[in-house]
Amino acid sequence: MSFSANFTPTSTRSLSLSKHNPHLPSSSSSSSYLLPNVPINIIKLPDQRRSQTGKSHLPITFSRKRPVLAFSGGNGGGNINGGSTGGGGGGSGGDGDKNKDESILLLAELGRSLDSLPKDLAAAIESGKIPGSIIERYLELEKSPLMRWLLQFAGFKERLLADDLFLAKVGIECGVGLFTKTAAEYQRRGEKFFDELEIVFADVVMAIIADFMLVYLPAPTVSLRPPIALTAGPIAKFFYGCPDNAFQVALAGTRYSILQRLGAIARNGSKLFAVGTTSSLVNPQLFLGRFIDIFLQFPMVGTFVTNALINARKAVDKSAREEVESIPIIPTSLGYGVYMAISSNLRYQVLAGVIEQRLLEPMLHNHKLVLSAICFAVRTGNTFLGSLL
Repeated sequence: MSFSANFTPTSTRSLSLSKHNPHLPSSSSSSSYLLPNVPINIIKLPDQRRSQTGKSHLPITFSRKRPVLAFSGGNGGGNINGGSTGGGGGGSGGDGDKNKDESILLLAELGRSLDSLPKDLAAAIESGKIPGSIIERYLELEKSPLMRWLLQFAGFKERLLADDLFLAKVGIECGVGLFTKTAAEYQRRGEKFFDELEIVFADVVMAIIADFMLVYLPAPTVSLRPPIALTAGPIAKFFYGCPDNAFQVALAGTRYSILQRLGAIARNGSKLFAVGTTSSLVNPQLFLGRFIDIFLQFPMVGTFVTNALINARKAVDKSAREEVESIPIIPTSLGYGVYMAISSNLRYQVLAGVIEQRLLEPMLHNHKLVLSAICFAVRTGNTFLGSLL
């Protein structure tokens, strides 16, 4: 008896028989049987092949595609491979398989293997979390010695893979902060600028550090984090699935719920609150005169160090005792922490996730120089806006 079967990715299975099968009813020449979720059509055909021993051959052919069953529910469902479609989980269903096929095909064309990639990146490919375009960007970044060095650090790697201009934006933000902060200090101090240069220097340095954190924390990322421990609590599991930027574009096979995107704002807000409060504790002249500085965005550099410098200055220069006042540490530090958690957090989330990634990047993807110039203008305007709030 000769069989031929063709399995396709759909739920239909067809099977052809040349002779009567004693295990199936023979009331008709064509019958349809329904196994659990698998309909089988059986049609009698003439015998086509028989061996010399009289036994039937069973030529069975399979299509290259395999069926995929996807289940969804809650914040990111799962698939038959155990991956998650939310946050840092694996790619969902067909998207995950497509991502994996694209990435492996690209590596094969370039003569690379998974073993030549970092372990976290190779694991993301295996789980179908990232498309081939991300692998292509990694291989391009790897050509630069500086980028290759930065790619060793997980935080930089995730941000550079999401935005190849991330480092340029850090430079833009810190450069703008350096210029505007120095100009604000000079305008406020006037002729005493050089006499109080030690305080100005500390103020500017801490301002640059805070500018860096304001670019780094809300930047969109490509999540390469390992799966979270099963023993983790519900809060940890929730924030694990949240993006780093509330408005960032989700990769194919990944999706974020509205609740997860709100969680990104809350998580970054808490981090920036800690950054603002901590930096203000070591910050000279934190909020003193800040509301009259035109380009001032970040009143950063440590009340504690400021008071120490002020007291040292009073001890050396008796004429400065009446001119300089100590600054209240705790209220000032908490006030600046709240400012960064609310105002700075929301502005930089929208800037990085909406204006740059969703609007500018799609339009100017192939014109990096123009894109960088516009990002410079937009970030300078954001700095000025921050000085008015």
